[in-house]
Amino acid sequence: MSSLSNNSSSSHGNSFLQMPPIKFTKLFINGDFVDSLSGRTFETIDPRTEEVIARVSEGDKEDIDIAVKAARQAFDSGPWPRLPASERAKIMMKWADLIDENIEELAALDTVDAGKLNYINKVVEIPSATNALRYYAGAADKIHGEVLKMNGDFHAYTLLEPIGVVGHIIPWNAPSLSFFIKVSPSLAAGCTMVLKPAEQTPLSALFYAHLAKLAGIPDGVLNIVPGFGPTAGAAISSHMDIDVVSFTGSIEVGREVMQAAARSNLKPVSLELGGKSPLIIFNDADIDKAAQLALFGIMSNKGEICVASSRVFVQEEIYDEFEKKLVEKAKSWVVGDPFDPKSLQGPQADRNQLEKILSYIEHGKREGATLLTGGNTVGNKGYYIEPTIFCNVKVNFNFIKVSTSVSSA
Repeated sequence: MSSLSNNSSSSHGNSFLQMPPIKFTKLFINGDFVDSLSGRTFETIDPRTEEVIARVSEGDKEDIDIAVKAARQAFDSGPWPRLPASERAKIMMKWADLIDENIEELAALDTVDAGKLNYINKVVEIPSATNALRYYAGAADKIHGEVLKMNGDFHAYTLLEPIGVVGHIIPWNAPSLSFFIKVSPSLAAGCTMVLKPAEQTPLSALFYAHLAKLAGIPDGVLNIVPGFGPTAGAAISSHMDIDVVSFTGSIEVGREVMQAAARSNLKPVSLELGGKSPLIIFNDADIDKAAQLALFGIMSNKGEICVASSRVFVQEEIYDEFEKKLVEKAKSWVVGDPFDPKSLQGPQADRNQLEKILSYIEHGKREGATLLTGGNTVGNKGYYIEPTIFCNVKVNFNFIKVSTSVSSA
């Protein structure tokens, strides 16, 4: 019996359908929204309904070239790197204020683009993003080097300067926070940049670009080129006029980014790659609280999070009680429309993620793991799936019993 109290009725019912206006779907290059050179577009899909939200301009290598040229010109001869740091900070602060003023619309964009809970977008993710922006705005005039004591009549010091044009490639699971974790320090340092949002979630990034221009960030400093990894992403990684690249995503693609950077101009690379995080529970734990934290650790953001506690190791003396509580809580976990404030879990970001999770569930069954609860999709539309828990999972050591939650890649 499924105890998902908010399944098919709220997963795609009209009562919670809150489609925001889609205002910006083109590339943002040198301060303007423009079509891609090829004229191609791609669909962005509402994971609640599997319906097309909008068609977004598809950037390719040629578009990345134009964006990089704009960023290079803005860095080499534009005002941004030459502004007093306190002036950069004022503009960044104004940008953050504009985001606060438009938070309802931005939160709705991330909900319909990524399936993220709307109230979490409004009270957690986007406020965290603007906090990052304000933090680095405050740090802009505190970037300094060191004075070094030398032998003899010498004076030595180090001076920190902006590195140049930065290439950013961000993931789909936290589109707003990922955007500002990368953009904010680059702006504070005086860099210019080209950013590729994930093809699953381009809409909020383009809206942020619009607000950046309203805030006074000069043309060419921030360029947004939606597109696909093998084309636009690869062009950023291998571009000879990008000075550093930052990527968040899978280990496999991270290797490709590093190789492309090395083969081109040997640009520095910053990688934040996927993890596989264990949760370990000992027999002195509050079992009810531990079960709640274990469930939240894997089901938060639908499991689409790099630090999700996808494996749970439990000390044997409390294993049976913990398992019982965890299953009870999973069965009462509310899966439904992410605009519904009662929902605890929305749909997966896209069909690929849903199918990957279902393949993991089948893999667990084939390996002989015991399915305790879940394993099924929810409703007739949308990429919804039940919280799923396996036990008796094969591991490389056998001195403890294991309970593993499966929810995402």
